[in-house]
Amino acid sequence: MKIVLASSNKGKLKELKELMDDFEVYSYGELIEPFEIVEDASTFKGNALLKARAVYDALNDKDAIVLSDDSGISVEALGGEPGVFSARYAGAGATSEENLQKLIENLKKLGLKSSPAYYTAALAIIYKGREQSVHGWMHGSVIDEKRGNNGFGYDPIFVPLGYDKTLGELSESIKKELSHRSKALRLAKILLKGLNK
Repeated sequence: MKIVLASSNKGKLKELKELMDDFEVYSYGELIEPFEIVEDASTFKGNALLKARAVYDALNDKDAIVLSDDSGISVEALGGEPGVFSARYAGAGATSEENLQKLIENLKKLGLKSSPAYYTAALAIIYKGREQSVHGWMHGSVIDEKRGNNGFGYDPIFVPLGYDKTLGELSESIKKELSHRSKALRLAKILLKGLNK
């Protein structure tokens, strides 16, 4: 089964391809010229659907199965920030490092070394014009210093519940088990396998 991922985020693509090794997975950029997709919905699900619809329409292939992801981190002490703005927390065009540093700075402004936080992943699937979505979550806390070089985005400052290491320090196999994206993908795979029937 051929799945087209509606993303050009290299870290996300690598993770999704590894987690979906039982499917034939392509980035939409491997099939058509990548283009800007405006993500202006107020929820992760809304943004995932916007991306999936844009790529599905651009592919112009009614048999294409398009999968998109919108994910981010919400920090309790920051009133749920950055939330849907996780990828552009430090402004439009900000790097992952700039976003991470802004989060650390905002924690420090509050005099905090850590705060409860959680990751959300919303996955949207479009096939033959039918839209479906699933969610996955990972709870834990953010800390005010980077630790470890694994993962991407906010991983070096996120400590999953029940662990004392950040996602940046934990092995890929542990991260795969805990990940919000893994949890959402387990549900998405059930939907995808049902499309064959």
